[in-house]
Amino acid sequence: MTLHRLIPIGALALACAACSISTTVKPVEKPLTALCLQYNDDVLMDGFHPELDAQIRSAGIATRTYKGALPADCGAYLEYTASWRWDLAMFLRYAQLRVFESNRLIGEATYDARYGGGRPDKFGPTAGKLRKLTDPLFAASRQAAGLPATTVAEAE
Repeated sequence: MTLHRLIPIGALALACAACSISTTVKPVEKPLTALCLQYNDDVLMDGFHPELDAQIRSAGIATRTYKGALPADCGAYLEYTASWRWDLAMFLRYAQLRVFESNRLIGEATYDARYGGGRPDKFGPTAGKLRKLTDPLFAASRQAAGLPATTVAEAE
């Protein structure tokens, strides 16, 4: 091949290599039995909060939703953010879950498809993408409750 044909192929390969979706999880190391869940008005997808709440409860953790200031009787709590984007269809672009106890970060999970580019796996139900965060984030609680370690296959 000549050089003028290799340059576009190399540029395309470089662009595809930059397309990534990352999931990172720092699990909550101890089992939780109760968790306060902050309702985030800035997350504009109606089903996100109820799905997150259901997934946390499925890990054997009792939840209570609050708006505004953290209630004084909440020992452990979760704050989240999420955003969607349009690219032929809506898709979850970014989600971050942060678990605190006594104002100290004890667990965190992030889904980041901001650089997903042309990857088809960026599309699909938010529940499955969220499950890939909640299952490992609350693995200790799932184990303490005698639940299977993961339910990712069920969510997809």
